[in-house]
Amino acid sequence: MTSSNFGTTQKCHSCEKVVHFAEMFSANGVPYHKNCFKCDTCNGRLAISSYSTLDGKLYCKPHFEQLFRETGSFTTRKFQSSLSGKYAELGRSPSKLSSMFSGTVDKCSVCKKTVYPLEKVSVEGEFFHKQCFRCAHGGCNLTMSSYAALDGIVYCKTHFAQLFKEKGSYSHLTKTTSLKKNALPVDLDLPDKEPDAPAEPAPDQEET
Repeated sequence: MTSSNFGTTQKCHSCEKVVHFAEMFSANGVPYHKNCFKCDTCNGRLAISSYSTLDGKLYCKPHFEQLFRETGSFTTRKFQSSLSGKYAELGRSPSKLSSMFSGTVDKCSVCKKTVYPLEKVSVEGEFFHKQCFRCAHGGCNLTMSSYAALDGIVYCKTHFAQLFKEKGSYSHLTKTTSLKKNALPVDLDLPDKEPDAPAEPAPDQEET
């Protein structure tokens, strides 16, 4: 039976079967069945709060960290999956039908203004104007092939690698970015230092 839902025009990039809205999970603008949203390395199930992505590939956090530790960079082909060919169309524009349906109601995650299909970048379940799609750490302009993401926060590969090297892991990145957005000057509440007692004058010595 053919449904009239717009979701019937979308195909899951994992199993290539029709994916309906009720069971759809979108990452990097690419639709998946919720059950097909898995790590590219171990096939473990992923959630929006437990995955990272690089060059259109999905990873669980342990394998994303392993990817960097074993290769020293995020440009490796060592972890290329047998599914990699299915990601060749990651940068394609949404279908005309789906764009007309949803383009005018999506809001940019950065400026909070309406983002239309021709100026929209969809990443990590979030929408951006192309000019708002920037590194959360350094403000660099990003493209679909030049970003890394963690928990919905996007970075350029250079700063992502830099932040990783500084700490040896990426568990601090989300907290660091959140603190940067809400940072306020804070005076350290240090205990007051007692003033040094004035030196007592040396007693006068009697002349003999």
